[in-house]
Amino acid sequence: MVQEAGRGPVTDEHGSAGARPPKASPLAGITVLSLEQAVAAPYCSSRLADAGARVIKIERPEGDFARGYDAAVNGLASYFVWLNRGKESLVADIKDPDDARLLHAILSDADVFIQNLAPGAAARAGFGAPNLRARYPRLITVDVTGYGSGHAYAQMKAYDLLVQAESGLAEITGHPAGPGRVGVSVCDIACGMAAHAAVLEALIARERTGEGSRLEVSLFDGMADWMNVPLLYFEGTGRAPQRVGLAHPSICPYGAFRTADDSLVLISIQNEREWAAFCAGVLEAPDLAARPGYESNTVRVANRPVVDARVAEAFAALTRDEAAARLSAARTAYGFVNALADLVTHPALRRVTVETPNGPARIVAPPALIDGTARPLGSVPAIGQHDAAIRAEFGG
Repeated sequence: MVQEAGRGPVTDEHGSAGARPPKASPLAGITVLSLEQAVAAPYCSSRLADAGARVIKIERPEGDFARGYDAAVNGLASYFVWLNRGKESLVADIKDPDDARLLHAILSDADVFIQNLAPGAAARAGFGAPNLRARYPRLITVDVTGYGSGHAYAQMKAYDLLVQAESGLAEITGHPAGPGRVGVSVCDIACGMAAHAAVLEALIARERTGEGSRLEVSLFDGMADWMNVPLLYFEGTGRAPQRVGLAHPSICPYGAFRTADDSLVLISIQNEREWAAFCAGVLEAPDLAARPGYESNTVRVANRPVVDARVAEAFAALTRDEAAARLSAARTAYGFVNALADLVTHPALRRVTVETPNGPARIVAPPALIDGTARPLGSVPAIGQHDAAIRAEFGG
């Protein structure tokens, strides 16, 4: 069941919700003003809204431009539906004196201010973090940028794919034929996750000190953190991890192989014990594990074409079901390379329903379960849906 507006009960379609009464929302009473667009900042604020914070989203008259990315969800954009549940939409212009006064009235009572405008835009309008922190000492400010501050890239516009390229992620992703894009907005998401965690830490710190914090999180920093392993590997060896498609650059066998009925099964061997069990139970060649060219992971990586060919030959003779049965019996980690149509019916997929201006939408449930239950999610707002109520409340 879904409540028509606000925060009603939402049933997890795999039955998780309802196991016990939900706890009080941990961020109830927290107010967030978010001057946001696209993905990174809305990701952060959506998670705060999920936890019970009141999130007031400032939009242009035409709305957050992410509203126009597609029309896949009952005429609404998939990105917007995903990232804006549980928020209030207020149309305001930070350059307009009356609207600026309204926003400052909200900020005087707010706990968190998030912005991800173009570099310098918020500061030029009087909403820069130093000014706000001096004016509202308990306020936590969050500047979400592309590349951070204090260097040559600080004024660069940044979007997800650009940062995938600049951070080196694209260079180590994809097929050996050339760099590739990760298929979701991974730099935006990494940044939004880091911002969310930082806000929660700042709220805890404020409980102890009474002081807010100035937070800065960039798309580049978020992805650079995720690039630690390839970077450290490169600096330590002088070699960058190679693009190997659906395989692992430093483990063998760890990759995708085609079955007799044209499925792709992805296997992962993590140690020599697993390799020996795989050889015996899946390849039906127990002596293979100790043969020259197969006897250790480092040797197998160097001998990858031969090892992979031997594994591929075995899977080519098995159907998907036969491969799954052998892999399960050998306790080999495996998965199938699924299409999105397979994800729709995946037995592990949890979904919830949220209300939107165009009717209910089924989205993937947030990852965390709280005492076995899925949190209720608020509705996705129409552009300016809460204008009149917010302006009346704050004297605008």
